[in-house]
Amino acid sequence: MTAYVLGQLHGCPPLHDEVLTYMERIQATMDPFGGRFIVHGETPDVREGAWEGDLVLLEFPDIAKARAWYDSPAYQEIKHLRADHIPGTIMLVDGCGPGHDSAAMAAGIRAAQQDRGGRDE
Repeated sequence: MTAYVLGQLHGCPPLHDEVLTYMERIQATMDPFGGRFIVHGETPDVREGAWEGDLVLLEFPDIAKARAWYDSPAYQEIKHLRADHIPGTIMLVDGCGPGHDSAAMAAGIRAAQQDRGGRDE
């Protein structure tokens, strides 16, 4: 199942030279794991809640490959080039899969809650 790496980055131009070096080198660290950029440094149009900074979204074939990329010596070698200059939050998350049905998911949750005596938790 497809997995994603989501980054909320707090930084503003001009970018430090080390960040540019990171940008030049990151794709080569992702290639062996099938990673690609979906969103790179965009400011989201926030409709609910709060978000500060720019969004980076990477896609990998599965969560194991996303974890292997993040933990790889190649990525760990360059990570500080960004992290030293642009603070942020980085998350790895599994995708839903192509057959995801939120109505069926809700029905399953309702059934489980009824089995527990109808309590909403």
